[in-house]
Amino acid sequence: MRNTVLIIFTLCTCFTGLSQYNFKGQIAEKKSGKTIYLSIIEDYRKFGRISMEQILKKTVTDSLGNFNFMGDNLNNDNRIYRIHLDDCTDTSTHVEHFFGQCEHSRSILFIANNNDSVTFPTSFANQALCEITSTNSKSTAFLDIDVLKEQMAFDFNEFRSEANKKLNSKKWFKTLQEFGKDLNEPLAELYIFDFLSDKRNRTYTYYLKDIGSNSYYDELGERLASNYPNASFTDLYLSDIAIDQQLANRNSPRANFWKWLLPTLLILSILLNIYLILRQRKKSLHIQNESLAKLTEQENNIVNQILKNKTNKEIAAAMFISVSTVKTHINNIYKKLEVTSRDEIKQRYT
Repeated sequence: MRNTVLIIFTLCTCFTGLSQYNFKGQIAEKKSGKTIYLSIIEDYRKFGRISMEQILKKTVTDSLGNFNFMGDNLNNDNRIYRIHLDDCTDTSTHVEHFFGQCEHSRSILFIANNNDSVTFPTSFANQALCEITSTNSKSTAFLDIDVLKEQMAFDFNEFRSEANKKLNSKKWFKTLQEFGKDLNEPLAELYIFDFLSDKRNRTYTYYLKDIGSNSYYDELGERLASNYPNASFTDLYLSDIAIDQQLANRNSPRANFWKWLLPTLLILSILLNIYLILRQRKKSLHIQNESLAKLTEQENNIVNQILKNKTNKEIAAAMFISVSTVKTHINNIYKKLEVTSRDEIKQRYT
């Protein structure tokens, strides 16, 4: 019985060990009491800043500058974490401590899960939070990407012409996107996406063009949905690219074509209607002239009197002829013009 209990205890201990993370490191200054925070980044748009809701744990360094986070309460899938050293002075305000705004505060992003052991040693130059050794091959992805970003910045700044900017944008978008895909870790690709799509960066203009024609962004969404289907950052990414693709489509040459096509068609329609109206008027005037040409001079005079709303008696008095003569002329006018009333004459010639 005792042996059975011992075996069960040993098995439980082993399984517990398999599901325990251990994040440890050392800062350059061998001094105790430095505050170290462990945070999780669920919103990839907050890679560059520290906020209260990100923080999971905090600890302080020992007399040798060592710190350690251990436990078994992290996600078993990869997530993005940050170790943040608060190196503010004792006179700094609480807000400055919390949000890492001090000049000498440092942080590092890495990928890990509940089973990983990650170490943050001081570098060869005695710098803290610059290097990573880990049981997880993805942990150093952000450091590798940062190296490429530095090379990209050098290329952009070597020549500041628009031609150089265009060539380098095309080159580095492709380089970074392919590098992210080769890492086989969509979380690393999110880090690249956040950089390329940042409105504050010189890459943003090209990003809006690229997202409208490059299938990479939809493919990344599929990879995120497949690897992290229930994660908030997956939903956030899918929402962001949907908005940006709509924005890119509105600014695309095709969208601009339709933007100008509709007003152009409207103007052409107005011009066509004016042409048709003028043509109809010209045709009516031609018919009118042909009709009037059939009339005698006296009959034309009577038509003019009719257009002035004169009665037969008034026409007779004005033209010094009898009323019966006026009636005879009017009957002849009706036949020649193929009308049946004075109103038709007025409609045709007014």
